Amino acid sequence: MKKVILFALTSILVLSLAAFNFPSEEVKISDTEIKWYTLEEAIQANQKSEKKLFIDIYTDWCGWCKVMDQKTFTNPEVIKYMNENFYAVKFNAEQREAITFKGKKYEFIPGGRRGIHGLAYNLLNRNASYPSFVVLDTDLNRQNIIKGYKAPQPFLEILGKQSF
Repeated sequence: MKKVILFALTSILVLSLAAFNFPSEEVKISDTEIKWYTLEEAIQANQKSEKKLFIDIYTDWCGWCKVMDQKTFTNPEVIKYMNENFYAVKFNAEQREAITFKGKKYEFIPGGRRGIHGLAYNLLNRNASYPSFVVLDTDLNRQNIIKGYKAPQPFLEILGKQSF
């Protein structure tokens, strides 16, 4: 009798699982979201296969940064363009850990209400506002600084310009 009950429960479990529509293995994260790297990961990836770096410089308290995350960075066209053309990096401008970039060590700089990380300060050309985005070429030189919230279409238009 125990075997019959065990068999029945197992059958119900298998049939229940089969009823769910699990995504196939062919669905890739890059199809549904931007692949975000740490700065170190992006630099390593760039050494293997060159792409520009896109750095989203944000803070935890920035409302427009959150709107970018919710509206622009979830747009399918933006996701596709970003993943194909950039190694995208999220960089908290108020993080405390030191980072070495291009042979120079950058640390958190206390001051004002919250302070700023030295690398964010440098990348933003000493003019911090949030959200801000920095595009680095394949040699990790700053090409452009984009400031403020951008809706998906204007954002794509700015990134699509090859003049920077």
